[in-house]
Amino acid sequence: MGKAIGMVEYKTVSRGLLVADMMLKTAEVEIVEAQTVCPGKYIVLLSGDLSAVNACIEAARTGHSEHLIDSFILGNPHESIFPAIYGTTRIDKINALGILETFSAASIIVAADEAAKTSQVDLIELRIARGMCGKSYLLLTGDIAAVEAAIAKAKSAVGENGMLLDSSVIANPDGKLCKSIL
Repeated sequence: MGKAIGMVEYKTVSRGLLVADMMLKTAEVEIVEAQTVCPGKYIVLLSGDLSAVNACIEAARTGHSEHLIDSFILGNPHESIFPAIYGTTRIDKINALGILETFSAASIIVAADEAAKTSQVDLIELRIARGMCGKSYLLLTGDIAAVEAAIAKAKSAVGENGMLLDSSVIANPDGKLCKSIL
C-alpha cells in the first residue's frame, strides 16, 4: 500500500465507475476498494503516493462535483484503519466503548483516522454504508479518557463538513454487549 489513501463517494453507480476510470488514468494509484454501497451510492478508495492520490481525488472533485457526496485524502493513514474496515481487528476486551455515526462513507474513515491518532485506542470496526442506508459508523475501545478524547476529536473532524450524525461513549459496557460486538 502507498503512503496515502483517498476516497470519493458519488450519488450514482454510473458516475462512480466513470470517475474510477478517470482517476486510474490520471495518476499511478491502486484501487483498494470500488463498489456500490447503500443506497445505490458508489465509493472508490485509492492508495498510492500522496501526490498521485491528491491528483486523482482533485480531478474527481472538480470534474464531477455535481454528483459528489464526500471525499478525503489522508497522507499517512493510521495502520488500524484497514483491519477495522475488513473486520480483522483482534480485540480481547472492551474497556470503554466509543461509537460515532456519520452520514457518509468517506467521513467515517477520516473520523477513524483522527480518533486513532489522537489517543491510545483500538479501532474495533468501521462499517462503511453497507446495510446502513448510506450511513457509516465506527466502534473503538480503550480506557475511558482515551475513548472520550478520541471521540471528541473524531466529532470535530467530521462535524466541520456537516457529516456527523451521532456519538456515544459507554464507560463500562455490559459483557453481553461486548460479546455481541466482538
